[in-house]
Amino acid sequence: MSHPTATPDAVVEAYVATWNETDPARRRAGLAAAWTETGIYRDPVMASDGPAGIDAMLAGVQAKFPGFVLKRTSKVDAHGGPSGSGVGLYLRFTWSLGPADGPSVVEGVDFCTLAPDGRLASVVGFIDKMPG
Repeated sequence: MSHPTATPDAVVEAYVATWNETDPARRRAGLAAAWTETGIYRDPVMASDGPAGIDAMLAGVQAKFPGFVLKRTSKVDAHGGPSGSGVGLYLRFTWSLGPADGPSVVEGVDFCTLAPDGRLASVVGFIDKMPG
């Protein structure tokens, strides 16, 4: 199995775009392109499986925080998995979530595993800053 042909930056930009896409049909199309069918998302407050579950999670975040935008706030760190493991690249980046024209409300770091075809297999997030 080969490593993804998409750059790590392009994968993360596609992922971030799905968080910010408010049109359900375009968001679902972006999720189908960015994630494997068995992809998983986990963070301290949410968990979702597969593109349909992740779509429902993102729609819920958008409903709870209308007008908020997810932004990547660091470079994308990437490295390959163990030789012969069949695992694609591992990625790490920091992000913020808040009003488009205001300060961030939530900040964290995501660790991603890519499938050999370059799509997201897993995203595990850690929250560094959260209200309350």
